[in-house]
Amino acid sequence: MSKRVDVLQLETIPAGSLAIIPLEGCKNLGEKVDEYLVEWRTARENEHKDSLAFTGYQRDTYILKAKVPRFGTGEAKGVIQESVRGTDLYLLVDVCNHSLTYPLFGKDNHMSPDDHYQDLKRIIAAVGGKARRITVFMPFLYESRQDKRTARESLDCAVALQEMIKMGVDNIITFDAHDPRVQNAIPLHGFETIQPAYQFIKGLLANVSGLKIDKEHLMAISPDEGGMSRAIYIADVLKVDMGMFYKRRDYTKVVDGRNPIIAHEFLGSNVEGKDMIIIDDMISSGESAIEVATELKERKAGRIFVCSTFGLFTGGLERFDKAFENGIIDRVLTTNLIYQSPELLKREWYINCDMSKYIAYLIDTLNHDASISGLLDPNDRIRNAVERYERG
Repeated sequence: MSKRVDVLQLETIPAGSLAIIPLEGCKNLGEKVDEYLVEWRTARENEHKDSLAFTGYQRDTYILKAKVPRFGTGEAKGVIQESVRGTDLYLLVDVCNHSLTYPLFGKDNHMSPDDHYQDLKRIIAAVGGKARRITVFMPFLYESRQDKRTARESLDCAVALQEMIKMGVDNIITFDAHDPRVQNAIPLHGFETIQPAYQFIKGLLANVSGLKIDKEHLMAISPDEGGMSRAIYIADVLKVDMGMFYKRRDYTKVVDGRNPIIAHEFLGSNVEGKDMIIIDDMISSGESAIEVATELKERKAGRIFVCSTFGLFTGGLERFDKAFENGIIDRVLTTNLIYQSPELLKREWYINCDMSKYIAYLIDTLNHDASISGLLDPNDRIRNAVERYERG
């Protein structure tokens, strides 16, 4: 982590003594966030820091000790080993961390999103209403792809949001929710969905040379109609054109729970010779992203960069290895908001966009009850990064 001290100007009284509990699946991210907060608050000069309201403001760590031990049957309980009374508590959970296991009747069982979500509820229950305020950072929103009803089926995401609120959670912060309208399930409570657009542009500019950021040399691409707003934002900020693919499906068949895609149809201007930024919320199997990249290459596009908030890679990394070797994709950028396998981090084509500093900014600002609107709009930061890049 950079040792350069980067201190926000926050003069308001904290909402409570800052405390963070990263669940086991989010431990690495939580520790990075904690390092930033410790560094900033040690350096910060505040005329009120000796007052009672700032008690415990500067500490060696803001992470509270907590654990979720399990019985041989797989059942568990949440245990918090330090006092949470009166704290402004921030819980961090990664529901996609499939690397963790627990014993189940003598066998190792990999944790599913359901297990992670249940552990989150156990920790909230262990708080027992003693915290002054509870904010949940859930980067990948649990069940976010099950956000609307098209048949007689459950609405899991809305139920989960309501469940957390009923248990005493005050604010829920997520990143790139599949459909932000799911917040209508809890209209009277705090819900923020954040786009990591700045971190993508920053990662791209830091690792790729020779980019020309103008309409003649660069385009933003949405791989489907649902993600158009992301591509429109990137295109508007960078002042480049955008294009979109829409998935033509066979609605007479259902394969693996969905209608199979017949073809990707492109809508947009000529892509020949231009570099492409494909922007999406998640890479699941990766099939769709590679098909879109292949379609663009057939239209004589230049370099192709795939930016996705969540790199799930449920189909493995081999298809991306092959696409990179065949020159179909040049780089893939995802964030560390969810678990990244060691194999992924070693790939030549992969660029990791670290979100820990940004989350630390959010927690620091929220703890002071200050507005985070400036952090949610990265327009100026993106423009400044582009200007620095163009100046060399």
